[in-house]
Amino acid sequence: MKYKSIKIGEFVDRPNRFISHVAIDGEIETVHVKNTGRCREILENGVRAILEKAENPNRKTKYSLVAAYKENKTLINIDSQITNKVIYEALDENKVEELQDLDYVKREAKKGNSRFDLYYEKGNSKGYVEIKSVTLEKDGMSMFPDAPTERGRKHVYELIDLLDEGYENYILFLIQIEDIKKFTPNVEMDPKFSEALKIAKDKGVNILAYNCIVKEDELIINDKVEVLM
Repeated sequence: MKYKSIKIGEFVDRPNRFISHVAIDGEIETVHVKNTGRCREILENGVRAILEKAENPNRKTKYSLVAAYKENKTLINIDSQITNKVIYEALDENKVEELQDLDYVKREAKKGNSRFDLYYEKGNSKGYVEIKSVTLEKDGMSMFPDAPTERGRKHVYELIDLLDEGYENYILFLIQIEDIKKFTPNVEMDPKFSEALKIAKDKGVNILAYNCIVKEDELIINDKVEVLM
């Protein structure tokens, strides 16, 4: 998935979940943050920030913060709104080993009182896929979540319940960092989500993780990553 217009800036601070201050061409701009997670280990004062220029000239903020160089070394894409688009492209190109040659895919599929990221059909199989954006890394290990997620836990249990109706369901963690080889749930941050994920795996929900090729203007799915429960 490629961005149309990219600008480089220097991160200053983040007053709340939705906006940050970034120095761009010597001026402090208020920018939209495309991730409501904490990202504290990435968004530190002085790091190089990657911004996408808004297409709507009437928008309150002219830019959105989409990536940053952690410790001014490792480029991490933090745009949680691009994650689904990356997976949709990957499915079209058969880049997800477990979900190749699908007969039918529906985005934002509603089932009961919930909406899942996608629904698929392949031959006699059908199921729902929930996609999670992963930006947290520690000592080479990627983890999710970086903040407690009651909504995420709710979706996990709903995918478990749907197994009884014959659906073959997936939770796919897209790691928006290069060269990551392993993924694990963040037990310390959210033990309830981690427990739900373990139950889901034991019940038969497929747990997948893939890393990405990360560029300042692009995010592309890359290699399958080992999941450690």
